[in-house]
Amino acid sequence: MASKAFSKSLLSFYCFLRRRLYNPLFLHRRTPHGSHLNKFRKSLPNREQLLDRTLVFDVEGGLLRSSSTFPYFMLVALEAGGFLRGLLLLVLYPLLCCLSRGVGLRVMVMVCFFGIRKEGLRVGKAVLPKFFLQDLGLEGFEVLRRARRRVCYTRMPRVMVEGFLKDYLGVEVVVGRELKEFGGYCTGLMEEEGEMEMETKVLFGEEDTGGGSFGIGSCTNSSRHCLFSHCKEVHLVTEAEKRTWHALPREQYPKPLVFHDGRVAFRPTPMNTLLMFLWLPLGVPLTIFRSSIFLLLPYRISIPIGAFSGMKSRLATPQTLGTERQPHARGHLYVCNHRTLLDPIYISAALRKPVTAVTYSISPISEALSPIRTVRLTRNKEEDGRRMARLLNQGDLVVCPEGTTCREPYLLRFSPLFAELTDTVIPVALVTRVSMFYGTTAAGFKFLDPFYFLANPCPEYDVEFLGNVSTTHSIAGKSCSSHGVANHVQRKIGDALGFECTTLTRKDKYLMLAGNEGIVNTAKKTVMQNLRII
Repeated sequence: MASKAFSKSLLSFYCFLRRRLYNPLFLHRRTPHGSHLNKFRKSLPNREQLLDRTLVFDVEGGLLRSSSTFPYFMLVALEAGGFLRGLLLLVLYPLLCCLSRGVGLRVMVMVCFFGIRKEGLRVGKAVLPKFFLQDLGLEGFEVLRRARRRVCYTRMPRVMVEGFLKDYLGVEVVVGRELKEFGGYCTGLMEEEGEMEMETKVLFGEEDTGGGSFGIGSCTNSSRHCLFSHCKEVHLVTEAEKRTWHALPREQYPKPLVFHDGRVAFRPTPMNTLLMFLWLPLGVPLTIFRSSIFLLLPYRISIPIGAFSGMKSRLATPQTLGTERQPHARGHLYVCNHRTLLDPIYISAALRKPVTAVTYSISPISEALSPIRTVRLTRNKEEDGRRMARLLNQGDLVVCPEGTTCREPYLLRFSPLFAELTDTVIPVALVTRVSMFYGTTAAGFKFLDPFYFLANPCPEYDVEFLGNVSTTHSIAGKSCSSHGVANHVQRKIGDALGFECTTLTRKDKYLMLAGNEGIVNTAKKTVMQNLRII
């Protein structure tokens, strides 16, 4: 009886965590209501008055809906430092609530940045902008884009917000404290306020031809900052007023959010972070279990067991889909958009038969654990074409012509090589949904990608097979090249998913997120491995 009661309690706790993490409160968005927006606008200068003036904004107090900086520091701790550093910050949260704002800020900076290499500071450009955009207030953004010149002040280290403010909001000047470094590592200390005051004097020492600057800040802290003492007029936003603000709709983003990195898929408030750490003791063995059933059991058994463990999938196939291969005939070529490393595995499970996947780069660990055959490409067009043609003669083949994964509702440019291999291709549209961890990374360990995806309480995969596309006949009455066929397949998948097609490439993604072109120098890697052995 005792063991049965314990099992029932454990099952109830698992169901609670799954519901809470799959549909968390932080995903809820309020519907904008015009009355609060109009009230905020009436208290500020109109567009004509702001066109010739400098607008000074407090990021935390006058631009973001939430004044709490804890989630952003938690992101830095988790993404740049790891789970242990994030757990330490979470344990210190009750103490942070008892400290003053300034002392608490210094503690969070020390915990998050002490010992972090300078390369780890790319979190401010690759990870944080997504969460800043989600927390950006529609009311504050409407005012910000009116001004001729925009100056933003932040209490966070400047490296955390500068990339977001300049790249996405077009802010000309960011006033904030720098992190101190020693030997390429952060010391966890920031420069003093006095050094920032000198920067402020230089900024406002220039001739102001616009009739004075206008400031928007917070009632709790902005009025005491030297930057706002130079403003002719200051509007202070109260916490009650900010609670009526609304999230900036995605279609109004000043710059499309196509790429972002990091493992955390939710806003790590203290409660959400606590739930994540409570889930990990259950999530790790569940991930091992989910991986094992797909490695060891046939699809007809592993798919129902996976669904029982919380994995969700949806399959849509047209009646004209030909999945039977005739004897001595070439295999089918499946062309899909790229969401995670599990794309070919899900396609194989949907077809209930083995397929071969080609990839440009894959971890040896992922290759060894893959339940389907994987073949590496060389990025040499002629050699890759010969390899793929040989694989097609042996059986069905899956190719992801984007060359890299994309999390957001966008499709990267399709490489046209697949259109030169066979007369007919089968486009496959894929969608993934996660609530806790992203199953992709640009700067982390790629062999962990599938495990992070399976560690979600309820990971979802939608697989939709679209109608066959001929690569030899004309499209819309016009003959087209392999590039035209690739663009046509891209548009067909984009229309099925409601995604926007772009001309961005793998190189664009890695230059933005990791500061490289996403190509590993094998010779250099071998030398570094030998040095480690020595």
